[in-house]
Amino acid sequence: MGLRDSSVLLAALSLALAYCSVSVVAYDPLDPRGNITIKWDVISWTPDGYVAMVTMSNYQMYRHIMSPGWTVGWSWAKKEVIWSIVGAQATEQGDCSKFKGGIPHCCKRTPAVVDLLPGVPYNQQIANCCKAGVVSAYGQDQAGSVSAFQVSVGLAGTTNKTVKLPKNFTLMGPGPGYTCGPATVVPSTVYWTPDHRRRTQALMTWTVTCTYSQQLASKYPSCCVSFSSFYNDTIVPCAKCACGCGHGGHAGPGGCIEGDSKRALSPGVNTPRKDGQALLQCTPHMCPVRVHWHVKLNYKDYWRAKIAITNFNYRMNYTQWTLVAQHPNLDNVTEVFSFQYKPLLPYGSINDTGMFYGLKFYNDFLMEAGPFGNVQSEVLMRKDARTFTFSQGWAFPRKIYFNGDECKMPPPDSYPYLPNAAPVAASQLVVSAAASAFLLALLLVA
Repeated sequence: MGLRDSSVLLAALSLALAYCSVSVVAYDPLDPRGNITIKWDVISWTPDGYVAMVTMSNYQMYRHIMSPGWTVGWSWAKKEVIWSIVGAQATEQGDCSKFKGGIPHCCKRTPAVVDLLPGVPYNQQIANCCKAGVVSAYGQDQAGSVSAFQVSVGLAGTTNKTVKLPKNFTLMGPGPGYTCGPATVVPSTVYWTPDHRRRTQALMTWTVTCTYSQQLASKYPSCCVSFSSFYNDTIVPCAKCACGCGHGGHAGPGGCIEGDSKRALSPGVNTPRKDGQALLQCTPHMCPVRVHWHVKLNYKDYWRAKIAITNFNYRMNYTQWTLVAQHPNLDNVTEVFSFQYKPLLPYGSINDTGMFYGLKFYNDFLMEAGPFGNVQSEVLMRKDARTFTFSQGWAFPRKIYFNGDECKMPPPDSYPYLPNAAPVAASQLVVSAAASAFLLALLLVA
């Protein structure tokens, strides 16, 4: 192989590695098929364009869109304008000075659209709209995982041949993290009439798929995990600066405040910022959320773990929060107290991943930092003699996700270890000693 051939091969390998690194960024191994799909259905033609129903479906099992909600943007392919929207609104009108008669709702080349707030007049509503942009995770609330609005587009094509698809779609949910692919024409959506005796279909349909990357959302984790157990006095805390410290972390340039300071009780401290900047309680880890896993009790056929979630952010209430754990004994969950639980099967038959979330109107609302900023539950799991052990950190989860973001775990060598004088080990020594004595007696008799 010559020098030129070697250079070509190295270049090809570099391109392949770059492609793989880009494509893997938005891949979630615990939710491999999770995405948000935006579908445009052209339902009628107008003199200068069309009317489309835009539906946003969240197919992510445990990642929802929190308050202050989603923002969808795109670039028009030509010089289209938005004459009107039902169920949403554009954040800016833009320059509509060239229109002498009716003024469009939005004339920007790159519009940004947000959901309406609950309680708007009925003539501004449409099905699945007006939830302040909050969209539930598909695995938690399938009915609430859809958001929609209707848009009337002008100065556009009036046939399937002349309509040009919008480009450069963006989705803020509510912050960065989502990457959207190009719009793709798909078979037209079919609708049933209310009596289910007649089918109609959209005049034209295209879809856009958006996937989430935690690395794009933030260079720091948004949560951390700590451990403790009944068989060891050691409490393994979250790593120092697990979510970043100082100006680079979640606390931002405003720093943090002590939990017992007067500032924590001052008026307006809980008011969210438009940029979503957190105001954290001062901790060594500086994370907005901490998840604590405690191995609590050991029975003959079962064992019990306690899960506690603490919010250290004074400016955030987590509504409809989700907690995902990966643990080899989740295939034998017997009972979960005060949380909802749902097994997740990302790999079909392997049942080692489950989602915890709050009971509606009870603890699905995780308040901001303070005395009420925590929720907790206990999990009872049946022992499997083939796999069960307390040694080598087996009783602790492999991964923890909070609201779809992977939490910073303690290093494996810091897990609470099983002491040499543990009751299980002692009983095994007694049995072994008795067997040895019995064998020795038999030999002497012989």
